[in-house]
Amino acid sequence: MADDPKKKIAQDCFKKGTEAMVKQNWDYAIEMFGQSVKFAPDNLMFRQTLRGVERRKYPKGTGAKMAGMRLMGVKASIKKARMTKNWANLDQSAEEGLTLVPWDAELNADIAEATANQGFNDVAVQGYKWSVETDPNNKVILKALGALLEQKGEFLEAIKYWDRVFKLDPLDMEARSKITQLNASSVIDKGEFEEEGGDKKERSIEAIRKAIGKQASASGSADGPGQSEEADLQRAIRKDPDNKHAYLKLADFYRRAGKIEDAAAMYQKALELSGGDPNIREQLEDVEIDLMRKSVDIAKSNAAKTPDDKEAVAMAKAQETELLKREIESYRTRVERHPHDLKLKFTLGERFYKLKMYSQAIPMFQASVQDIRMEGAALLLLAKCFINEKKGILARKQLEKAVPKLNPQEHRDSFLECHYYLGRLCEEAKEPDKAEEHYGEVLAVDYEYKDALKRMESLAKG
Repeated sequence: MADDPKKKIAQDCFKKGTEAMVKQNWDYAIEMFGQSVKFAPDNLMFRQTLRGVERRKYPKGTGAKMAGMRLMGVKASIKKARMTKNWANLDQSAEEGLTLVPWDAELNADIAEATANQGFNDVAVQGYKWSVETDPNNKVILKALGALLEQKGEFLEAIKYWDRVFKLDPLDMEARSKITQLNASSVIDKGEFEEEGGDKKERSIEAIRKAIGKQASASGSADGPGQSEEADLQRAIRKDPDNKHAYLKLADFYRRAGKIEDAAAMYQKALELSGGDPNIREQLEDVEIDLMRKSVDIAKSNAAKTPDDKEAVAMAKAQETELLKREIESYRTRVERHPHDLKLKFTLGERFYKLKMYSQAIPMFQASVQDIRMEGAALLLLAKCFINEKKGILARKQLEKAVPKLNPQEHRDSFLECHYYLGRLCEEAKEPDKAEEHYGEVLAVDYEYKDALKRMESLAKG
């Protein structure tokens, strides 16, 4: 209900948390987002935001000081709440623990159990997925997640987790039976079966059986060699579980298939087996960034649907900022490892520029102009950095260098932007003839570009 006072408090706390998150005040952001979750425990976005900030404060594998000792009381509260089936208390106790160790698989599973028993199934699914992210081979959690997804009618998604159970333990008959059952449920749910020779769809046993076989093949549940690339790669891992290359191949397969969470789990295992190979770490970072980008896209989509919702808009903006910061962390390390990779420096420079970190972006673009393939783009961005730093003379020099490198057909947007900024800088330098010349170049390509026509007419009037 819109008038529910608890919902109103939750929204107010979320707004304060978002403001704190933008300022990187993690402690206050966690406190406020925690209050949002307390007053609106069914709100998935509140949970995701809270966990994201907690993980920002404590990167993977870390937690608060003396977390083990501080968790003793939390675990005692969880045990008591579970015995009395007080799911709300169990939920709050687990959230308290996650402020200390947000990557803890058991605590995230506790959240899932508590919220599932309160009927908050979307939150519960996310809780189990967070748990699986840290403990990908836990059969109990995989089964619980599969069962919950089945309950929600997400049969194909459920198959994915039961399939993991089966690959971990090929003798688990429950998993094998569930995969078959869920394939059938998916086929029936979609009506993807048809009697041969008939005009109408009929639920004949033979038609359903054929459709299930087709579905099983598509979902990668094939048993024989050569029937499924995924199954073959998983079989190779079972044969040689300490071979990092097998995990890398499966990770690459998942990434190509768009199964980013699965790819991350395989890269993580390969990284562990490699002893921390930096090349594998970079691949893991890439899929983690892909996951963040996916989350940003969802937040932007939600904000676009409700442009009057200030919290949703602020959340999308904050998540986008966090993504850029995560990319900067990753690319900065790579530039240190590969100091001669000019494309990498250009990419890092772009991220700095988007966050208005112009002084850090400038040396990246100055280095990347040496690569002829991106010389024009790097010069333009370098000039824009100088403009934002109020260094017009330096900006103009870069733009004048960029002009010959930009073709109005191949680099239309950059060409227009370059001449437009040159026109503005020439105006400021009291050189109207040169300003008119640059505005003329703009108008010859796009007669409605920004306020170029208005400025041209104003110059013509003297």
